[in-house]
Amino acid sequence: MTLSDCAAYLREHDRYLILTHRRPDGDAVGCAAALCRGLRRFGKTAFALANPEATPRHEEMLAPCLPPADFEPETVVSVDLAEEGILQLNAEGWAGKIALSIDHHPSNSHYAGLTFLDPNAGACGELIYLLLRQLPVPIDRDLATLLYIAVTTDTGCFRYKNTGPQTLRVGADLLEAGAPVDLNRTLFMKKSRPRLLLESRMIAGLQFFQNDEASLAAVTLEDLGSCGVTEADLEDIASVAGSVEGVELSITLREVGDGEWKVSLRTGQYGNASYICAEFGGGGHGMAAGCTVKGSREEVTARLMDAVARHWHEAPL
Repeated sequence: MTLSDCAAYLREHDRYLILTHRRPDGDAVGCAAALCRGLRRFGKTAFALANPEATPRHEEMLAPCLPPADFEPETVVSVDLAEEGILQLNAEGWAGKIALSIDHHPSNSHYAGLTFLDPNAGACGELIYLLLRQLPVPIDRDLATLLYIAVTTDTGCFRYKNTGPQTLRVGADLLEAGAPVDLNRTLFMKKSRPRLLLESRMIAGLQFFQNDEASLAAVTLEDLGSCGVTEADLEDIASVAGSVEGVELSITLREVGDGEWKVSLRTGQYGNASYICAEFGGGGHGMAAGCTVKGSREEVTARLMDAVARHWHEAPL
């Protein structure tokens, strides 16, 4: 679908339920909340399903959008969701019933009836902004704030290579519409003491490979408990391992229980993160992707390092 096609679809349908992915980030939640509120302002009935893994900040963003218990949607829409296998935990019953996917992940599996996909967008929030403008829906401070959180989260405060000219134009438009610029300080500069303690452990335990151009950090359940971190403290935790000068690819392992590890992979010039994670049933972008791998810490580490070696010379884009 083109942008115009997708906007026309949103005009023609009603009674929306909006879904996103597990362990939602600011892009996913910002998109869901902004699309829900934007559709309501266009005269539609729209709700976004609560996500049981949302952080308190994200729960607050979704709170005005939650559906009543007896709501029966006519049109199920997903945002920032590349594949149904990572659909939010309380929405698995909607698998196979998603009418429209709005996404920016090149690895999107086209699971929905219709797909509006722009892999060149730095964040799904860019696409929601453009869609709301196309409907048209006026972008006020409330919508601008939600969308700015979405865009700045997925582009690392406009630092990552997925930041393009359109990304910056959208960011400027959102600031002009009232998004507070000090969100950047809140989202990217301020950290809790438990988060800093956890980062110190990750840095102390960093492993380097591929001639020291790749790094791996692990976060165990014991680390999480002894440092006293919450889910809110873990936002953007994958950036820590890649912050070392000279590192082009970084892996962050997070133990989630029952022998499972959540894997976040980030790349610079070398290695395609999406291809590497696809070997383990995951996906994402060329420069940022994720998956879940089962096994001991040593086994998971070895398997990932082997996969990195196979894809080392592939361009991330």
